[in-house]
Amino acid sequence: MDYRKLGNKYYIRLDRGEEIMSSLLEICRIEGIASATYMGIGGCQSADIQTFMPALGKFSTEHVEGMLELISFMGNIITDEAGKLYYHTHAIYALEENGQQRVVAGHIKASTVLYTAEIELNPVEGGVIMRQPDPETGTGFWSFQEIE
Repeated sequence: MDYRKLGNKYYIRLDRGEEIMSSLLEICRIEGIASATYMGIGGCQSADIQTFMPALGKFSTEHVEGMLELISFMGNIITDEAGKLYYHTHAIYALEENGQQRVVAGHIKASTVLYTAEIELNPVEGGVIMRQPDPETGTGFWSFQEIE
């Protein structure tokens, strides 16, 4: 992993074998970033893709492997009241399966780089976006409460 702060954004390059989501959280911890948005592209070797199933009240997960072209990657990082960081990421991957092109997409639980991932991290300026727990999904949504 290598990254640079240019202006008020971070430009991140992840390398073979690095897990994207844990790497983003690590950079936020190192740099003291409490909330941010991000986007990126790359080539991955695996991904755990989730879809929330409202009727079941849980996420279904599909694990995919191979040459996964990360064609769209975006999300955010927010903080709970105890200072723990959480991510919410959506992505689209293209892959070849049985000689045919296929696209898979959804919430990203984890994704490992095959060749590289190039990500732009944009810290929130002038405040922090907090996490408000959502009992229906077991996740959290944005909260704009003031921090003391």
